[in-house]
Amino acid sequence: MHTLRVMEGKDYVIKSHSRCKDYDVEYSQIYSNKILDEKELFHVMEINRELVLAAAPIMNKIYDFVKGSNFFSILTDKDGCILNVIGDEDILSEAFSFKMIPGAYMNEKNIGTNAMGTAIAEKEPLQVSGEEHYISAYHRWTCSASPIRDTEGNIIGSIDLTGYSELVHIHTLGMVVAAADAIEKKLQSNSYKAMLFREKRYYEAVQDSLLSGIIITSFDGKILSANSTASELFGYDQDELKQMKAYELLKEWNRISKLIYEKKDTFIEDVDVYARKNIQQLNLNAYLVKDEDNENSNILLMFHDVKKQRKQAQNIMGRHAVYTFDKIVGKDEGFLAVVKFAKKIADSRSNILILGDSGTGKELFAHSIHNYSPRAKEPFIVLNCGAIPRNLIESELFGYEEGAFTGAKTKGNPGKFEIADGGTIFLDEIGEMPIDLQTRLLRVIEEGTVCRIGSTQEKVVNVRVIAATNKDLKEEVQSGTFRKDLYYRLNVLPIRLPSLCERRGDIKLLVEYFMDKISKKLNKKSVYISVQEMEKLTSYDWPGNIRELENYIELVVNTESIPDINNIGLGKIDKKYINHEIEKELLEFEPCSLSLKDVEREHIVRILNVNDNNMSRTAQVLGIGRNTLYRKLKEHNISC
Repeated sequence: MHTLRVMEGKDYVIKSHSRCKDYDVEYSQIYSNKILDEKELFHVMEINRELVLAAAPIMNKIYDFVKGSNFFSILTDKDGCILNVIGDEDILSEAFSFKMIPGAYMNEKNIGTNAMGTAIAEKEPLQVSGEEHYISAYHRWTCSASPIRDTEGNIIGSIDLTGYSELVHIHTLGMVVAAADAIEKKLQSNSYKAMLFREKRYYEAVQDSLLSGIIITSFDGKILSANSTASELFGYDQDELKQMKAYELLKEWNRISKLIYEKKDTFIEDVDVYARKNIQQLNLNAYLVKDEDNENSNILLMFHDVKKQRKQAQNIMGRHAVYTFDKIVGKDEGFLAVVKFAKKIADSRSNILILGDSGTGKELFAHSIHNYSPRAKEPFIVLNCGAIPRNLIESELFGYEEGAFTGAKTKGNPGKFEIADGGTIFLDEIGEMPIDLQTRLLRVIEEGTVCRIGSTQEKVVNVRVIAATNKDLKEEVQSGTFRKDLYYRLNVLPIRLPSLCERRGDIKLLVEYFMDKISKKLNKKSVYISVQEMEKLTSYDWPGNIRELENYIELVVNTESIPDINNIGLGKIDKKYINHEIEKELLEFEPCSLSLKDVEREHIVRILNVNDNNMSRTAQVLGIGRNTLYRKLKEHNISC
């Protein structure tokens, strides 16, 4: 609450005049030294919108009291800039002739001692009359003003009532103080309302974002609220649910409500519920809600569709990085230098480009870098640019809004960049990305925002990009298939992984590692490899690198023999190493009645089955690369 200061001596006038002299304010000036143009005033009005709206009805009430008595009221911001003026026409015309208009600054520095500027400077209500004004043009008036404070006590403006000196009374200041208090209370009320509205919206948003269906009921079964997930689970919209009773949805409502009320305990069971179209079983968690007097008030019901919950969680979270640097095997000095460099740059926010031939472990390094970084607990999202059809890459990366294209989900879908927010996105085979999408990717990297297909809203994302390719991107840039600016954006921290033939000293170590790992996985015995055979393996060039070596060792373990590596080759397996069951499966296949497309699909499915869905082994038997196999699976809608 404001307090009126003792007026004797008016020390504040003396101090104000002293300040005005220091400001070099002219006694003879008529207009404020600072008056905003229309554009500048609009900006100030926008900043003070809440103050203007809260003060307007209070100013009108003040004016109603003094209407016809040649008074006018002024509202300013914290710097003394006039925001609003209301008053009798004659005195208002005179004020306007002095350019006391919205946008004019009434602080002491610009117009000398006056009630508004001095009240803000002194931080208290006061009155300035006649010659107490510093400039002579204002000597005919008496001004009464009071600062206006926000909920934290900071001055955000002032309100003033001005009239001819012979008409003004000391009680005029009391009226202004009351008006300032009323404005402050209005602002406080508006703040509370806004806070309650935000909390309500926050509460509703949290409820609707949950994977659980939330319904709140009274003990007599009246449904008080329901979130969107509950609406989806039961097949009714939220308004329909609010018109229903709990026993219309829950088969055992009476037992559940009685248990909650009497035992005041949590109820957790699988229950039968009546959805719009059928009876289904959901998991229910029911909780007692008490009021402010600690009395039983309501029941909170949380319904879980476990299958859907798991599926949605997978869609939202995507993959997590599973490999770490301690799982990287090698003792070669050059290779260890690469590992050391990768660890050193792991905590950087810069983009990384991993280069290397197929099978050198680019994805393994991407996982490890993420897990070694401060983002380790955040999402790690993988997108293979070469394995996804061209027309799907854009929606996969950037997401889409409802109705963006035929077949789009009704609520839209977030892209990989949105899902990876806060974490890392690994773009494997970046050299396969269509050039028109490279432009969009570059924009996301440069601006840190992503826009879904069918939307104009930009969303800020904090994502670190790790890209990988087995192509020479410099050559791709020269040939025009890869954007030069994107290449330099990605190639901030390049890592080149050596091929296996460049680190032959690690081959024996890798053979032993994979032999132990694969034999345990397949529950088979390790196969002894002689010194002579190991020398052959060490001298072999391994064009498929570590992946080829791992596949070879898996063949060794499965066949319990040492095939001649030079006769196997990448993408070929001697028939003598295919077990009899596989051979039988292949011989039983009768393609005569099928179309060429069906034959291809059936053949891929059979090879997958006999190889236990092992992608690398299946690709070898089919004589195609893994990426080609992935594309075929997508084309034929084959799930593994």
